[in-house]
Amino acid sequence: MAAHLKKRVYEEFSRVVQIPHEEAPAKKLRLSKPSKSAALHIDLCKATNSTDALQYLLQFARKPVETESVEGVVRILLEHYYKETDNSVRLKIASLLGLLSKTQGFSPDCIVDDAINTLSNEKSHQVLAQLLDTLLVIGTQLPESPAVRQRLIEVACKHLSDTYFMVRNKCLQLLGCLGTVDSPLTKDSEGLATSLGGVRDVQSIISDYFGDQDPRVRTGAIKSMLQLHERGMKIHEIIYDQACRLLSDDYEQVRSAAVQMVWVLSQLYPESIVPIPSSNEEIRLVDDAFGKISHMVSDGSWMVRVQAAKTLGSMLQVSPHFLEQTLDKKLMSDLRRKRTAHERAKELFTSGEFSSGRKWADDAPKEKLDTNTVNLIASGACGAFVHGLEDEMFEVRIAAVEALCQLARSSASFAEKCLDFLVDMFNDEIEEVRLQSIHVLREISTHITLREDQLDTVLAVLEDSSRDIREALHELICFTNVSTKECIQLALLELLKNLNKYPTDRNSVWKCLKFLGSRHPTLVLPLVPELLSTHPYFDTPEPDMDDPAYIAVLVLVFNAAKSCPTMPALFSDHTFRHYAYLRDSLSHLVPPLRLPGNGLDLVDSRCGLGSVESAQLFLQQSLNRISTIQNLEAPGAQDLLDFTIRDLRRLGELQTELAGAADFCATYLRCQLLLMKALQEKLWNMAVPLCFKQNVTATAAAQQILEETYKLEFLYSGLDNRQVATIHHVRLQAKALQLILTARTRQGLEPLISSCEKFLQDIESFHRLFLTELPHLQDSFVDKLLELMPRLSSCKPVELVKILQTTLRQSGLLQLRLQPEQIHRATATIIEPTGESDNPLRFTSGLVVALDIDATLEHVQDPQNTVKVQVLYPDGQSHVIHPKPGDFRKPGPARHRLITQVYLSHTAWTEPSQIEVRLLLAYSSSSSPSKLGWSDSIDSLPPPEAAVEGTIPFSKPVKVFIMPKPTRR
Repeated sequence: MAAHLKKRVYEEFSRVVQIPHEEAPAKKLRLSKPSKSAALHIDLCKATNSTDALQYLLQFARKPVETESVEGVVRILLEHYYKETDNSVRLKIASLLGLLSKTQGFSPDCIVDDAINTLSNEKSHQVLAQLLDTLLVIGTQLPESPAVRQRLIEVACKHLSDTYFMVRNKCLQLLGCLGTVDSPLTKDSEGLATSLGGVRDVQSIISDYFGDQDPRVRTGAIKSMLQLHERGMKIHEIIYDQACRLLSDDYEQVRSAAVQMVWVLSQLYPESIVPIPSSNEEIRLVDDAFGKISHMVSDGSWMVRVQAAKTLGSMLQVSPHFLEQTLDKKLMSDLRRKRTAHERAKELFTSGEFSSGRKWADDAPKEKLDTNTVNLIASGACGAFVHGLEDEMFEVRIAAVEALCQLARSSASFAEKCLDFLVDMFNDEIEEVRLQSIHVLREISTHITLREDQLDTVLAVLEDSSRDIREALHELICFTNVSTKECIQLALLELLKNLNKYPTDRNSVWKCLKFLGSRHPTLVLPLVPELLSTHPYFDTPEPDMDDPAYIAVLVLVFNAAKSCPTMPALFSDHTFRHYAYLRDSLSHLVPPLRLPGNGLDLVDSRCGLGSVESAQLFLQQSLNRISTIQNLEAPGAQDLLDFTIRDLRRLGELQTELAGAADFCATYLRCQLLLMKALQEKLWNMAVPLCFKQNVTATAAAQQILEETYKLEFLYSGLDNRQVATIHHVRLQAKALQLILTARTRQGLEPLISSCEKFLQDIESFHRLFLTELPHLQDSFVDKLLELMPRLSSCKPVELVKILQTTLRQSGLLQLRLQPEQIHRATATIIEPTGESDNPLRFTSGLVVALDIDATLEHVQDPQNTVKVQVLYPDGQSHVIHPKPGDFRKPGPARHRLITQVYLSHTAWTEPSQIEVRLLLAYSSSSSPSKLGWSDSIDSLPPPEAAVEGTIPFSKPVKVFIMPKPTRR
């Protein structure tokens, strides 16, 4: 109905501006084009040979097919299939049948019989395999049809004896994807002799092909069994022996799949008891599987070694002594079969005498022990992780490191034992391995305490030239426990060397020392006099506060002092002053302390902040207070909004956990305040020429509201659909205000008609996008417009503007409903350049100079595509640079790091000047109805508005001195 009304509006507008109607019949012509099936039939009939037919089919495969045309196209393809003699054409037809079966909205149950019938007379193995693949697609598209599934299982069993490996593979794949999970399917009425859909039958049929002569079929059989497991079928324990035998297969694909199969069974039956070959001993299945997979870490194929190492990491139920054996290449005595005390006493008794010592070796054991038969774990599995960590392929080493991490997180004792091995990996020649080792040690740091020799090895990595390695190590030291004060002293010394060698690591080193001090206050305490250079009798010189190394020492000491009340007594007078300075300038690194110095009680004002719960309560009360705005006069309502906006912004500054929600609410209320000021009485009761200045103000307010709504939508994350609808509602109000101001200030009907059409499309787009949210928007601006839609669609533009003006002025403020803890604002902090240097970057004009950019990003979604760097020159030129995807790192959840270079260039200047560098967040918002798939209903309307693209600055600008020098001649 809305589309019909829009058509009437457009016809009315066309009559007014005399738009010709010759285009209307042309639009209808596209509906009379022939169907896909008819076009395909004509093309195939024109083909004189198989090459032409194959060419037509390839061209047809590139074009989309409508849902209603699929069945007709399938019939044409099947008809040509029976006529065609060339195998390649039949193969392509079979492939197209599978692709067409995947068409959204098409149910392939109508072509099942025809697809099965094509198998009976097919002689080509390749075509037969492709037809079975098509049947697999059809079966997966019809999961709720047991009859079809049963027929396809029968077809698969029938062709399992085929001589071509691909046919057998496809049959096994059919059984794995369609085999019955819950109960057998018996269809006596259809004359089935046996039920092949039962759980037992499917597994036994597939397991028979574990010994197939072709390794590709053996691999396919294992993967089909794993497919049954993924679909919920519990694999039988008897499969375990067959899977273990496949671990010694000649082909690596089979061994890799067998590793996965053994792992699945070890998770299904961990406590089952299995016998050890050639002995009377029995062990748990999970321990036996762990030993066998550990043996595969020494496999000849590096891909199998990677698979085995990764699999070991997820076997958390293994016994501790089996786990610890993977770190020792020598077989532990715990894993050898030992005789009981009764057995040893009985043997001594039956010998009749003790050893006299007169005969050589008269007390030697009477039986010869074979270590291969008495081991509870295969000797090749001993030291599996040692082998993995020393492997020649770095992929295997990374997999072994990750597996160690997973096992160590669940076992504190194992974490302590594998610590030396992980620390040794810090010296690996591949950077990726070193980085992964650091990350792993960080994850298990809660279970371990580093010794001095281990810490020395760890800190040696600080000399690495890679920034990523150094920062990962700083992160590791933040969460590491050390054992002695000498370790603290060693760590501080090496970090200060790092700071001296790489000054750009300043913030990372300070943060590292912050955590190091807070975790070891008692170890830092005896070092304080030495660190602060204090003396019990003599005054010492006051250190320079501009020295990053001295600030690093203070950060360590102040964070230790927070948990050590006796430490402040060791501070000198200037240390108290330095604390006050650093508490204000580096509040994120220096904690609040109570320091009695010089009669002053330095209590940080931030200590008195309320909890997050009270802040949330205040935020909700502020929003509830706004709901009374309808009962106030305009001046009082504006004052209330002003005060509330001020309170919310201050709340965001004080309570960082709620900064995103507080800023979001303040920005939304700012939009409402601008709208309220633009709709004042005196503006609308005066003639247009008399209020020109007010019109300019209102126009600027409407544009600012639009910009703020884009910030609300794209700068904040965690918004639900209702909040996005509220933002679009405010944007619609701003567009209505722009339309009204256009009608008041511009002359001519044609631009007004175009604006009215765009606004009607915006209303229709809002209605379709937020149909489910309309019940929450009752009595709102858009709700009233949708009620008046029949009238809006039939009235003239001038009348439409009057209706909009009345509705907009009568509409009230829409209440916000939000979860404060879920909303976060995207922020960026530029670390480098700092903007503090007075030395300009000098370069020759016409050439380029590289400026290093280092920034942290918080709560930015898809930064690789949205974050840009803007450089603003003093002459007004602006350059926007899009960083490479590889310039972004992700150190933690909702956090990203941008490390890139920006190239600057300019003509010669007479003196140095500053450029501004900032980060922008790019967005693209489209209200185009064509995205929603209803283009047919608006054929008579003009093309919708294109996507609105823009950028939002979301970092503070940093100023950098540069000096382009003239070229020398």
